[in-house]
Amino acid sequence: METLEGYISALASSQPAPGGGSAATVVAALAAALVAMVARITAANPAYAGRAERAESLVVQSDRLRAQLLLARTRDEAAYLAVVAAQARPRATPLEKAARSSAIQDALALAASEPLGAAGLAYDAMRLTSQALELENRHLASDLGCAAEFAAAALAASAYNVRVNHAYLRDLDTVRAQELQLAQLEARAATELAAIRQALRPAP
Repeated sequence: METLEGYISALASSQPAPGGGSAATVVAALAAALVAMVARITAANPAYAGRAERAESLVVQSDRLRAQLLLARTRDEAAYLAVVAAQARPRATPLEKAARSSAIQDALALAASEPLGAAGLAYDAMRLTSQALELENRHLASDLGCAAEFAAAALAASAYNVRVNHAYLRDLDTVRAQELQLAQLEARAATELAAIRQALRPAP
């Protein structure tokens, strides 16, 4: 099993992957993990017995989301490496140039779709954070604040990785459709984050 230190060392290396898209999924996975922690502690506390069922449901959902995000990490890394491999294809002849160009476009489409999917998962982490706030375990409020901020940062980071590929993608219909989806996610996340921040603001 890869250690956190090993992953961060790989991220800091001169290798093309892991990079920002991969790191974004890890940040979102941390958000999901914090929600699961809050839910587990709340479910086990007799003082919150009336909310135990909701808390246990959040544990299941958060653990599932964390697993999805870790899988998204490997997909993001593979998608970026596919772009690198396509760019390295030979281009000595017109036929090779055409094949290389087609391979690059296919790889770019995948490299845009993977972080778009990760942005959706990051939004899911924020949504679960909102639900965890309803458990009203004030002792763990700061952990949920961290979860919300991590989820927001992961979504924003994923968006950068979608749009950098859009800059080179020739399929404008795909670009427009993905940009619309991304903008909708960003708008919903901004509203959700503002509500979470307001809920966690100390009373005057």
